[in-house]
Amino acid sequence: MKAGAVALRYATALFELARERGALDAVAADVDQVARVAADPERGAWIADARVNAATKRERIERLAAGLHPLTANFLRLLSDKRRLEVLAELRAAFRRCLLAERNSAEGIVESARPLDAAQVQQLTQSLAGLLGKRVELESRVRPELIAGVRVLVDNKLIDQSAAGRLESLASQLRHARLA
Repeated sequence: MKAGAVALRYATALFELARERGALDAVAADVDQVARVAADPERGAWIADARVNAATKRERIERLAAGLHPLTANFLRLLSDKRRLEVLAELRAAFRRCLLAERNSAEGIVESARPLDAAQVQQLTQSLAGLLGKRVELESRVRPELIAGVRVLVDNKLIDQSAAGRLESLASQLRHARLA
C-alpha cells in the first residue's frame, strides 16, 4: 500500500491523463498487468537489472506495451526513455492511491488477536467511514500477540485499541512518571 514520491508523481500523471481521456478502467487494468510482470522474478527481473542495457530494456518494453491501451504503452516508453523503470515496482500502489482518492475511499488493515467475522468487520468499516467521511475498505489480519482488541491502520492513521497497545501505553507512562 505504500508508494514512493517519484512513483506517485508518475502514477498521478498517468491517472489524470487516463481520466481526461475516459480510459481509467482500461489503464487501471493495464497497470495491474504491468505490475504483475514487474513483480514476477522470472518475467520482470530485467527491469531492475543494471546489466541489461537500455536498448534491450526498450525492446522488452515494446513487447510488454503491445496489446496495452495507447496511454499505458506511451507511459512505459516514457519510463524507459527517462530510465525510470524502477517506478514499475511501486506503480500499482501509487495508481491505486489515486483511484481511492478519486472515489473518496480509503484502504486499511484491521489486526485482531482472533479472526473477526464479516459482521464485525462490516461494523468496524461503517464506524471508520463515519469517522473519516470516506468509504473504507478493510483487510483483516490475525495477530495473536495483540492479546485482545483490534488495531486499525487506515488513511495513515493508527487506531490501537488492543490490549497489547494499552499495556505498552501504560508501561510508557510509568517509565516517564515522576517519582515523588
